[in-house]
Amino acid sequence: MPLSSPAFNPLVARISPPPVPSVQAWARAYDGAKGPLIDLSQAVPGYPAHPAMLGLLGEAASSAAYTGYGPIEGETVLRTAYAAHVSLVYGADLSADTIHITSGCNQAFICAAMAVAGAGDTVLMTEPFYFNHETTLSMLGIRTSFVACGADNGFLPTLEDVAAALTPQVKALALVSPNNPTGAVYPPALIGEIFALCQARGVWLIFDETYRDFLPDAHQAPHALFGESGWQDGFVSLYSFSKSFCIPGHRLGAITAGPGFVAQVAKIMDNLQICAPRSAQAAVAQALPLLTDWREDNRLEILRRAEALRSAMSGLPQWQLAAVGAYFAFVRHPFPGIDSATVAEALARQVGVSCIPGGYFGPSQEDFLRFAFANADAAGIGRLAERLSGFTL
Repeated sequence: MPLSSPAFNPLVARISPPPVPSVQAWARAYDGAKGPLIDLSQAVPGYPAHPAMLGLLGEAASSAAYTGYGPIEGETVLRTAYAAHVSLVYGADLSADTIHITSGCNQAFICAAMAVAGAGDTVLMTEPFYFNHETTLSMLGIRTSFVACGADNGFLPTLEDVAAALTPQVKALALVSPNNPTGAVYPPALIGEIFALCQARGVWLIFDETYRDFLPDAHQAPHALFGESGWQDGFVSLYSFSKSFCIPGHRLGAITAGPGFVAQVAKIMDNLQICAPRSAQAAVAQALPLLTDWREDNRLEILRRAEALRSAMSGLPQWQLAAVGAYFAFVRHPFPGIDSATVAEALARQVGVSCIPGGYFGPSQEDFLRFAFANADAAGIGRLAERLSGFTL
């Protein structure tokens, strides 16, 4: 009989369980009395993948060509196709050696973080923050510091606050735009100013652009950093194919960075996974040019859902739509002093509205809830007004 049980890694043990399953459990407890569940919880597309996408996935998955190990950096065909796509979006000139394919954008983030920071180093983030970014850094022993982003400034950081927070201990600044959880979109000018500040301080800028394809303006580049001198030595862009192609289960993301950064990520990926799923890479390489019009239609549909949410919330003065953007809205609930998990659980169980508590995105966010409106159609969103207007704790 051992004298004591072996211990878990305290850096992992101290992290809370994944939040989405607990929220889904609240939704499963809903009895349906108010009508169908309005699921505004997980950030997944509320419509299926295109039949052509499914066909390409099936064809590639049944090919023996993709059953073995592939290049660590990703399939050349996808790296080349995605480099051409990024070049088109940003009006830049990028090549395949600036692309590393990963198994989803969460993996892209952990690779980027490990490439620039180690245990005891600090990564600066904004609050509200995407909880998987914070827990990733925590379990790696990387310290986090935060720039507060309030509703009064559209949940965007000020350049002055970023400058004050970039202490000598900070190795990287991690930003998300369009933002998760608030939906806030960083103006290109602000992104440029923040990057110039990071360059001056010798700090990496890790920019998560998972929801880039759902920006309100499809004709303006999200930023101009790929045209900046020396961008390869300080800027890293992260992306997910999951949302745009409706294939989150296939786990496919991308890092766009300088060739030197890609080489560092390859060392990490060789130990994490060796290579991202190969058949999905082959399918997406073909789908990128093939499904351009369909993806644009989906962008417009998300805009319609955002407008449906604005309309539904306009008649609920006690509920404040503090921010709304690509995929997400950050909503101030009318129960000050009550923690957001209590409110979210009651909403799910009592009236069938499933959402994520604001407190999961930072200790100062208990007055808020995150609505992932892209996961519901306009009719479902329209039913929010009735559900929320009669809700009490």
